Amino acid sequence: MAFLTTLLLTLAIAGTTIADVDPTSYSHHSYTQLRSFMQNQANRCPSIMRLYDIGTSVEGRKLYVMEISDNPGQHESLEPELKYVGNMHGNEVTGRELLLFLIEYICTNYPSDTRVKNLVDSTRLHIMPTMNPDGWERAQEGDSSGVTGRYNARGIDLNRNFPVSTNYVRGLIQPRAAEVETTAVINWIASYPFVISANLHGGALVANYPYDDNLQHSAVYSPTSDDDIFKDLSKAYSFAHASMSKGRRCPGSSESFQDGITNGADWYPLTGGMQDYNYQQSNCFEITLELSCTKYPVGSQLSGFWQDNKNALLTYMEQVHQGIKGIVTDNQGSRVSGASISVQGRGKVIKSTTDGEYWRLLLPGTYSVTASASGFSSTTKSVTVSSSGVSRVDFTMTPGSGGPQPTDPPTQAPTQPAWWF
Repeated sequence: MAFLTTLLLTLAIAGTTIADVDPTSYSHHSYTQLRSFMQNQANRCPSIMRLYDIGTSVEGRKLYVMEISDNPGQHESLEPELKYVGNMHGNEVTGRELLLFLIEYICTNYPSDTRVKNLVDSTRLHIMPTMNPDGWERAQEGDSSGVTGRYNARGIDLNRNFPVSTNYVRGLIQPRAAEVETTAVINWIASYPFVISANLHGGALVANYPYDDNLQHSAVYSPTSDDDIFKDLSKAYSFAHASMSKGRRCPGSSESFQDGITNGADWYPLTGGMQDYNYQQSNCFEITLELSCTKYPVGSQLSGFWQDNKNALLTYMEQVHQGIKGIVTDNQGSRVSGASISVQGRGKVIKSTTDGEYWRLLLPGTYSVTASASGFSSTTKSVTVSSSGVSRVDFTMTPGSGGPQPTDPPTQAPTQPAWWF
């Protein structure tokens, strides 16, 4: 959250404020309405928006994604990419609508609002309002805590369906029979170099971070080697939200969360979750956002949820611009793909893309960072990360007998990322 504090102070000094042009209407969108809405926004703002899909659901509904960038359809060198995913549980609808409102908000306020313009010009954002459109078809407006529509059309909970480590020490992989929606998202993660992500849910008001599971599958605190970063990401959202950081209980619940955040397994353990998959199997740091006590609020409440979350959604996006980033090359200037970027004292290893790029989230401080790759000698640098934004740290590799550093478990993804090797 150090980067967030500096950013907010800078904006205050510059006299910049959050844009005040909000969406024109607030209502729930059927699948047909959602598709039309997204296409209309892409048509309104073709210079910054591109609509695509990553596949279809069990019942054949497309899983639509809106790309938002000042050069849609292109990855720009060293520009970080992030994603928002909503409606993974079909009856948890708040995030689905918030993401549609966010698309409209960005379209309307670019380029007139400085904050929106800076985000779009420096970041490539991918927004999937619904990962489970089939489940939504069965859900019921006003549902507070039920399960009707939660699962996909085959009755599977998609947030228990991702292949993850069954042994958080040795990194063994437990194959799972992935649903078509899960497979589509796995392939999506493998196709873009996402740096951060958020998965939007409902039924509570808290930012939840990995790990969701542990060796004993028990309700105990289960940190990653980047626990400080995940706490920071979660607090960035909770403190920018209208009330999440206050940790208030939902009606009828005994649960409260200090600062509005929680470790996933410490709250309740689950196996096969999407945020653990992102962290274990890719370069992406994902958290889960529970955004409403009611899973499927009535339409008249949506404008209030937008006001509560607008600043937080933008603030979370801004967190992608922290830590270090750079390009790995050999001594002839050619890009090195698949290089391992490791930080002393942290198990998580980041891999360079096919273009030799990498992004590594880190909080302000001094770190020993090593780049290693098969056929090259390892290179280590002392790196100081400031609170004023991301630092550029390039590596030049020389031929030698070095190899990749040990990775955070598991060591290999089930599907090899297209951007990786």
